[in-house]
Amino acid sequence: MRTKSIFLEKLKEKLREALVAVLPIIVIVLVLCFSVAPISPSILLCFLIGAVLLILGMMFFTLGAEVAMTPMGEKVGTCMTKSKKLTIIVALSFLLGFIITVSEPDLQVLAGQVPSIPNGILIGAVAGGVGLFLVIALLRMLFRIPLPPLLVFLYIVVFLLTPFVPEDFLSVAFDSGGVTTGPMTVPFIMAMGLGVAAIRNDLHAADDSFGLVALCSIGPIVSVLILGMIYRPGESSYVPPAIPSVETSVELWALFHHGFPTYIAEIAVSLFPIILFFGLFQVFVLRLSKRTLSKMCVGLVYTYIGLVLFMTGVNVGFMPAGNYLGQMLGSSSNPWLLIPIAMVMGFFIVKAEPAVYVLNKQVEEITDGAISAKSMGTCLSVGVAISLGIAMLRVLTGISVMWFLIPGYTFALAISFFVPKIYTAIAFDSGGVASGPMTAAFLLPLAQGACSAVGGNIVTDAFGIVAMVAMTPLITIQLLGILSRRRAAVASGDHQTAQAVGPAATVCATEDLIIEL
Repeated sequence: MRTKSIFLEKLKEKLREALVAVLPIIVIVLVLCFSVAPISPSILLCFLIGAVLLILGMMFFTLGAEVAMTPMGEKVGTCMTKSKKLTIIVALSFLLGFIITVSEPDLQVLAGQVPSIPNGILIGAVAGGVGLFLVIALLRMLFRIPLPPLLVFLYIVVFLLTPFVPEDFLSVAFDSGGVTTGPMTVPFIMAMGLGVAAIRNDLHAADDSFGLVALCSIGPIVSVLILGMIYRPGESSYVPPAIPSVETSVELWALFHHGFPTYIAEIAVSLFPIILFFGLFQVFVLRLSKRTLSKMCVGLVYTYIGLVLFMTGVNVGFMPAGNYLGQMLGSSSNPWLLIPIAMVMGFFIVKAEPAVYVLNKQVEEITDGAISAKSMGTCLSVGVAISLGIAMLRVLTGISVMWFLIPGYTFALAISFFVPKIYTAIAFDSGGVASGPMTAAFLLPLAQGACSAVGGNIVTDAFGIVAMVAMTPLITIQLLGILSRRRAAVASGDHQTAQAVGPAATVCATEDLIIEL
C-alpha cells in the first residue's frame, strides 16, 4: 500500500508538471483560433486531442526517465570509467552514441526531408558523428580538458566547412545538431556524464559532468555538412503535412487510430537497441539486484508509453495545426504579427520539451539547488523566445541563417572564457536539449506554413529554426552566469576575489538574479 501511495503521488506530481508546461500553449493557440487566425473545427479538435495525449505522454515519460533512463546512464558511465581501460571506454562510448542516435525518433523525420541522400546513409553518418563526439566528450572529462577552447576549435571546423556546402543544405545541416539530441538521447547521455564525474572525485568533476550533449550536437552538423559536399544535393522537394478534414467523430478517431500503430512500432524499435545494450551490460558487468532491475524495467515501460502518447499527439494533432496557423498568420493583413506571436509561443513551448525536464532536474541536483529548475526554465524560455522572433524575421525577409549563426556562435564562444565553467557547460548542453520534438513538430511547421503563405523559399527560409532554437540559450544562460558572478562580487565587496572563486560560490545569486531580470 505504501509503494502504491508513493507511486500515485509521483504520478500526480508529474501530471501537474505536464499541465503547467502544456496549458499555456493550448491557451495561446485557442486565443489565436478565435481571433486573428481562425481554423476549422476538425483541425482544432485534432489539436485538443493531441494536447491531451501530450500531457499524458509527458507525465509517463518524465516518470520513466527518472526511474529508468537516468539510473541506467549513470551506472553505465560509472562502470566504463571504473574499468580504467581506454580502449574499452572508447569502443563502448562510440557504440552507445551510435545506438542511441539511431534510436532517436526525430532523426527519422529529418532523414525524410533531406534531398539526394538515402535515408540509411544519412542516419548512419549522423549516428557515427554522435558516436565519435561522445568519445571526445568522455575523453575530455577523463583528461580534464577545458570545454571553451575545445568548443572554439570544433565550431571553427564547422564554419570552415560551410562555404563548400550548397546554400539550400546549410539550414538542414545545422538543424540536425538539435534534432539528434532529443528525448531518447539526452537522459542517457547526461546521466553517463554524472556517472563518470562520480568516479573523478575532484573539485571540478561536477562542472565537467555537463558538456556531453553540447559536444554530441556538433557531430551531426559535421557529418551532414560532409555529406552535403559529397552528394551535392540540389533543390529539395518540400511536402507539407496533410491538413486533416473530418466530418464525423469516427473519422476523427481514425486519424489517431492510424497514428498509434506507427508510433507504437517506431518507439519499440527506438528503445530496443538501448534495452539490448543495457541487458548485455547487466549480464556481463553490472549484475544489479532483481529489485533494482525490476524497478528499471517498470520505468522503461513508463518511458515507452509516454513516448508513444507524446509522439502521436505531437505529430497527428500538433503538426497540422502548426502548419495551418502559420498559413493563416502569414496570409493575414499584417504578417509581421508572426514575430511577437512566435516569441510568446517559444517562451512557453520549450517547457513542454521532454528532454528539458531532464536537463533542468539534473542541473538542480548537481548544484544542490543553487541553480534551480525554475531558473533554468526561465533562461531557456527567454532564449527560445528570441530565437523564434529571429526565425520568423527570416521567414518574412529571406535573410540567410548564416547571418545569425556565425555572429551568435562567435559571441557565445567568446564569452565562454569569462563565465563560470559550470554555466558554459550547462549553456551548450541546453542548446541541443531545447530543440526537441515540440520544435520539430509544431514550430517548424508553423514557420513552413507562414513561409509558403508569404511566397518564400521553404528550404532556405523556414528550415534553420531548430538551429536558431539551439543557439540562443547558449547566450542567455552564459549571460546569467556573468551577471551571477558580478552579483556575488558586489555582495562580497571584493571584485578580485569574485574573479577567482569557482562556480559553486557564484551560482548562489541565481535565484535573486532571475527575479530581477
